[in-house]
This record gives sequence, structure tokens and C-alpha cells, in this order.
Amino acid sequence: MTTDKTGGSAFPRSLYTQGGAFDSSSLSQGYGMTLRDYFAAKAMQAILSDPNYSSPDDKLAQASYWIADAMLKAREL
Repeated sequence: MTTDKTGGSAFPRSLYTQGGAFDSSSLSQGYGMTLRDYFAAKAMQAILSDPNYSSPDDKLAQASYWIADAMLKAREL
């Protein structure tokens, strides 16, 4: 299990092609969103599905990342 606070890449890509050659273009394209960001996005989606939700946007982001951090912590068990 990774000790990275972000959980690492949510959708990791290989640095090598199927033929085994090193693909340097993968480095410049980055690795996309982190697992923490992915979990936060899913949490935000669930929170916003509540028709009665009416908190400010900054509270929404804080709650989403709080849930994401809890999910990452649970993976360490």
C-alpha cells in the first residue's frame, strides 16, 4: 500500500508501450488525477445528489476531501 497522502494516480498509465519500448510522451502528459481527487469527486457527486443541499461551495469542497481522506485512511487497514 502506498504511503502517498494522495493515494497515487487514480488511473495509472504505463511508461512503456505494448511492445516494451519506453514511451517518453507519457511523462509530459502526467498521470491524471490522484486517487484522492477521484474519491473527492465521487463524494461531491453524492453530496450534490441531495436536493436539500445548500451549503457554500467551499464547504462542499472541504466535505468532499474530508470524505476522500477518510477513504484513503480506510485503505490502510
